[in-house]
Amino acid sequence: MELRHLRYFIAVAEEGSLTLAAEKRLHTAQPSLSRQIRDLEYEVGVPLMSRSVHGIELTAAGKAFLEHARLALAQTEAAVEAARRAAKPLKPIFAVGFLSGQEVNWLAETTRVLASELRNISMTISSEHSPDLAQLLATGKLDIAFMRAEPDWPDLSYITVTSEKFVVIMPSDHRLAACESVDVRELAGELFISGSDIAGPMRRAIEKYLADNNLEIEAAHRVHNLTMAMSLIASTRGVALLPAYAENFLPWSVTSRPLKGEAPTIDLVIGYNRTNTSPTLALFLSRADQLKK
Repeated sequence: MELRHLRYFIAVAEEGSLTLAAEKRLHTAQPSLSRQIRDLEYEVGVPLMSRSVHGIELTAAGKAFLEHARLALAQTEAAVEAARRAAKPLKPIFAVGFLSGQEVNWLAETTRVLASELRNISMTISSEHSPDLAQLLATGKLDIAFMRAEPDWPDLSYITVTSEKFVVIMPSDHRLAACESVDVRELAGELFISGSDIAGPMRRAIEKYLADNNLEIEAAHRVHNLTMAMSLIASTRGVALLPAYAENFLPWSVTSRPLKGEAPTIDLVIGYNRTNTSPTLALFLSRADQLKK
């Protein structure tokens, strides 16, 4: 069994489709990917996936294998990263990741907290989806990340820095834009745009809020980044519930309004790997209270 087999299996499992995994994630031909999955199943000795009208579904064995495959791949990548860092004992790198869009609010705060160390380190910045940030932390490619708390990563710890309220996002000329605040029941019957599985914590918070208000609203579209959300809201005249930081990115054609009553919230956390022994990380964590809002 080779590492590429694990990468291929994880990609297919996460995309739910051989075709999508081949084209979007792996940039390989679908027949070749199918052969690699068959080879993996032959070596494991049990079926890991099954085809259905909904695409590829994991068998019980496949679900068990997926958890261990992710950890094995993460540990291998962490070993590679550790070796590369050890081979370049120059100015230490402090790698910071942000949930896409959150760097607007938190990059300056991060540099402020590390101001005394900036001359002694090389700080790198990246912007990713929250599940990708979790993987980068687990593999040692990031030291900290401003993200959502992601399950299934046992080596990661989180410090909550703020709790953001959800707001209603809509076209600027939408009927609800005339309101100072919006009753969530007004969203019933509107074309609703919600989060995809990639934005899992946000999606779950929205669904819980709607259920708590006895609303059954099916999402017409699911998105995993702010750019896609803004584009769909403007083009389809749909509405969405998004964390308040989305207001930093509203184009002229899209506006926001607060929710009436107690709005749902979602935590933004600093994630880090407990096994990371970086002195800069230890210093940053000792000052993390300066960041909380």
